[in-house]
Amino acid sequence: MPVTDPYLRRVADHYHLYVYICRKCGARNPFRAKKCRRCRSKDLRPKRRERK
Repeated sequence: MPVTDPYLRRVADHYHLYVYICRKCGARNPFRAKKCRRCRSKDLRPKRRERK
């Protein structure tokens, strides 16, 4: 079900798009993370934020 309310859309986008992805194991981490929650690697990248 698509979200039509602009405020809820912004909240949903922030929740899904603003995360870090570990380059070693592929785990999703919070945006404020310094190390991976799964493998403790410091090799994190921000998730690409383009919507299709």
